[in-house]
Amino acid sequence: MRLSPSDRRWLAGSACRAAREAGNFIRASRPAVIECKPGGQSEASQVVTEVDRRSQEIILEALQASVTRFSLGVLSEELHDDCSRLERDFFWSIDPLDGTLPYVESRPGYAVSIALVSREGTPEIGVVVDPVRDTFYCALRGGGIIRNGEPWSAPPPRANAGVSVFADRSLLTLPRYATVAASLDAESLALGGTGAEVQLGSGAVMNACRALESAPACYFKFPKEEEGGGALWDFAATACLFTEAGAVATNIHGGPLDLNRTEGTWMNHEGVIFATSAALAARITRIYRDASAARGA
Repeated sequence: MRLSPSDRRWLAGSACRAAREAGNFIRASRPAVIECKPGGQSEASQVVTEVDRRSQEIILEALQASVTRFSLGVLSEELHDDCSRLERDFFWSIDPLDGTLPYVESRPGYAVSIALVSREGTPEIGVVVDPVRDTFYCALRGGGIIRNGEPWSAPPPRANAGVSVFADRSLLTLPRYATVAASLDAESLALGGTGAEVQLGSGAVMNACRALESAPACYFKFPKEEEGGGALWDFAATACLFTEAGAVATNIHGGPLDLNRTEGTWMNHEGVIFATSAALAARITRIYRDASAARGA
């Protein structure tokens, strides 16, 4: 199935309305019960609330007409993966509340994320709503980015500034973290700035968005053997944003993100890099390779 330009605009509008409705609900809600679900190794990947589930219901209801009209698959964090994403030409990739941990801790760093992804794994539409700042982004492949209803371009790199590194708390658990941190400082200096500034605690979606707004900046996760490392729905929408901004969203080796992998939904097999420039992305890849070589020595 091919989507016409008008189809893509209609679908983008549907995703924007769904995300904003869910964002409004989240902003007005507080969780009554905090649960633990099976999943990755980190607390952030296991915590879930009734707000996550109700946000998902709101989004699915808002997107049902598009699913029927275009025979779309659906992948959403709090649903069982029915693998319709592997059978349909396009599917919705939904994170109804990314960053549940900061949400339950009553601090910024959570968002709603919706992407339309092709069966080949290419994000066609990316929508993000930040309920804290009441900010929304909509990216359409080949059509640029809309932020709060207006065309938007990522700001240029800050002059003589160090690299801002946005990450979740798992960054501190990396083997040889001290070596990685020193390498980030060295690379930041090599790019003409001061030492790297590491900011921890947001979910994957807001880490990427904050990086895009703060050049020179990056968000990354190294590959690992254990399940985790974020899931398809954590990265699909922001990958579209980064592509339309002329920034970089790749796996740790510089290849395309596998956003419709047949083996499962976790991304620990390849890691991710979101960077505001190709030079910075290449440096993150080098840091990973050096750290991996040192660990194996």
